[in-house]
Amino acid sequence: MTYLLNDASAFAQEAVLGFAAANPQYVTAVHGGVVRSTETPAGQPALVIGGGSGHYPAFAGWVGPGMGHGAPCGNIFSSPSASQVYSVARNAENGGGVIMGFGNYAGDVLHFGAAAEKLRAEGVDVRIIRVSDDVASNTRENHRDRRGIAGDLPVFKIAGAAIEAGAGLDEAERIAWKANDATRSFGVAFDGCTLPGAEEPLFHVPAATMGVGLGIHGEPGIRDIPMGTAQEVADLLFEGLMEEAPAGRSGRVAVLLNGLGRVKYEELFVVYHRVAERLSEAGLTAVAPEVGEFVTSLDMAGLSLTLVFLDEELEQHWTAAVDTPAYRRGDLRSLDAHAERVPRKEFYTPGEEQVPEASSESQTAAASVQGLLERFAEVCATHETELGRLDAVAGDGDHGQGMVLGTRGAVEAGLKALERGAGARTLLVHAGTAWAESAGGTSGALWGSALTAASRALSDTSAPEEAEGVRALHNAVEAVQRLGGAQPGDKTMIDAAVPFARALQDRFQAGEGFSAALESAAAVATEAAASTSELKARLGRSRVLGEKSLGTPDPGATSFALLMTALAEHLGSLSR
Repeated sequence: MTYLLNDASAFAQEAVLGFAAANPQYVTAVHGGVVRSTETPAGQPALVIGGGSGHYPAFAGWVGPGMGHGAPCGNIFSSPSASQVYSVARNAENGGGVIMGFGNYAGDVLHFGAAAEKLRAEGVDVRIIRVSDDVASNTRENHRDRRGIAGDLPVFKIAGAAIEAGAGLDEAERIAWKANDATRSFGVAFDGCTLPGAEEPLFHVPAATMGVGLGIHGEPGIRDIPMGTAQEVADLLFEGLMEEAPAGRSGRVAVLLNGLGRVKYEELFVVYHRVAERLSEAGLTAVAPEVGEFVTSLDMAGLSLTLVFLDEELEQHWTAAVDTPAYRRGDLRSLDAHAERVPRKEFYTPGEEQVPEASSESQTAAASVQGLLERFAEVCATHETELGRLDAVAGDGDHGQGMVLGTRGAVEAGLKALERGAGARTLLVHAGTAWAESAGGTSGALWGSALTAASRALSDTSAPEEAEGVRALHNAVEAVQRLGGAQPGDKTMIDAAVPFARALQDRFQAGEGFSAALESAAAVATEAAASTSELKARLGRSRVLGEKSLGTPDPGATSFALLMTALAEHLGSLSR
């Protein structure tokens, strides 16, 4: 558990600010994360690596010469928002383009991808590397569809070293993908981690057992087996990785034994003693092995083993010098020979969005929308624990917290927009942007896009008609489905959203008023959300643990139904 905190919802942001204050020679805090305290050399590709907080030293701890140029930092276990990624990348980029590196998770893919598109529209060349090293999360044939865990470190280390040595964007991208494809990780968990402010871990592993195939966000293992000795755990992990050893390998491997937070150094060394024996027996030479905490999961009890099957090129970059707050190696003087370090003086900071002039009718509608957002926040706060519990069955357990943060951010942004005279359309746009940024993760991206899409049916110059309300909700559901790529039956928010939108449209076209049609559609969404307990997850992190999700409703579908019910109640109260 977390012993020291102020406000659980501000924990990640305060940690980033404290980290930057403690390491001014390496990093400077900017909107969304940190960048090097020195300018990126002109024309050098900027390696922007990031993800959710809670994994220190990943990812901010790896910003410095020989590794990252910047790190967007999301909330605990949640992807940084597109706005955060964009801000960090804008600050890091200096004419050489950007390589974005992150673990292969749905929220990161969405948010980093959106930021990349915005940068490309501005003329910046952006490449994306999705680390996919976890052998437990997909088949060997689908290696690049696996999730990223401790393999983040060697992939980013090798890519950063290549850039430090003078690689351009194309060459650095090629080497990064080569490193990813040579990297395999496998882990076990003995107990779950606890989010800041929470009383209980996200999950528990049954007594005297261990969960095989952990994720770094607290996802339970894919199966539980009897607890083993240090030697037995080492054998399990080593043998699992060697099943994927490439043919014709050089016999030289980078080795990373990683503690997740509660398995500490002496225990790790006991395990590594056996790993070293197995390497020798297999005729493998460990090159610059690392034992310690590199990609953690708060206070999770667990560990993982990573092997990178090296060739001459990868080994050269793996062993090259690096100097970051949390990871140093080699002759650091050699780093100064490659580029002059110029202190950073200018920073990009997002400006306040403009508020177009609005009619009094639209401003009145905006006040009603603001009241709805406040009701959304109340509902999410009430159901935070329930939503987190549902999410922890086959996910990372942060859905409730993400919904609370997202709705709270939307309320704050909406209030500011309202105070500046915003109409209904503009208020929704501002609220959507804030929801995505405040919540992070997949749900933040989807709900932020939903509000933005809904705004297109409204106007700043007139009050919305009932048909426009129906169109706004249709736009919202369509945007969620398009961005997330889910289909009915995948066990996602869509399993409640699509029936909701269909029922709303049918009832409204049949002659029911908007309020009555919405009430009926919300009831359909509630029933559909409950029915997701019969489905097996097929998308996102939960797909890895699809069987475990049977019998439990999907948290995203559940939260959607809760908010649509709140919307129907809010609209009904206005019409009475």
